[in-house]
Amino acid sequence: MSTTATLSTELTDLRSSLTRHREFLRVTVRGMSDEQARQTPTASELSLGGLIKHVRTVEEAWMRFAVGGAELMESVQSDWVNGFRMLEHETLAGLLADYEETAAKTERLLEELDLDTAHPLPVAPWFEQGATWTVRRVVLHLIAETSQHAGHADIIRETIDGQKTMG
Repeated sequence: MSTTATLSTELTDLRSSLTRHREFLRVTVRGMSDEQARQTPTASELSLGGLIKHVRTVEEAWMRFAVGGAELMESVQSDWVNGFRMLEHETLAGLLADYEETAAKTERLLEELDLDTAHPLPVAPWFEQGATWTVRRVVLHLIAETSQHAGHADIIRETIDGQKTMG
């Protein structure tokens, strides 16, 4: 198998996995009202709408990193205080539409980017000093992030109305 075919298969597999975990998150909120999506029924302050909002913000930030490194990633200031909250003026439909837009942009970017392109990570206490991540590692991180929060969403949904997405 040629290197191009291997990369194409790898990219297809990565995109397919990310798409699957995004769908788990979207299915979890299907049929919910805005009020339900704002609820924080567990010991944490997480809500379903807030999780969708957070996963979108994280995906956008990491894709900026994939394109232009830490400088581009940090060029947009995120509202970390409200990043996990679904605010009164926000709707679940609006958050899902924004998430769809982000997913489509990510898919377009992944068609253009080389998975082996690497950038130094931002300076932060949770990153190894001087470490770099490839675009591939960014996509793997997005899969993990989305999957983890889809699991959180499933627990919250089950707490709200007994509905289970993944079990």
